[in-house]
Amino acid sequence: MKAIVSVFSKDRIGIIADVCVLVSSMNVNVLDLSQTIMDGFFTMVMLVDTSTSELSFPEIRDRLMAEGEKLGLSIRIQREDIFDAMHRV
Repeated sequence: MKAIVSVFSKDRIGIIADVCVLVSSMNVNVLDLSQTIMDGFFTMVMLVDTSTSELSFPEIRDRLMAEGEKLGLSIRIQREDIFDAMHRV
């Protein structure tokens, strides 16, 4: 299943590396990502594939949120189909 991961934080060195290590530790594949820094705030949106993970989607979500808090990051994940439905015009 594909999902959208969003990451927000004050900018600092290593955010992309931290998040990529975290998702890879759950055997989640990064398919695409976009990141930018706006007035000192880091934002990143990732398209990921969770189908290779042994964890359920709720387990992935909870771990991303918990580990993100430890790293000082706001990390959220949403299933691609729900994301698309919410942003359809």
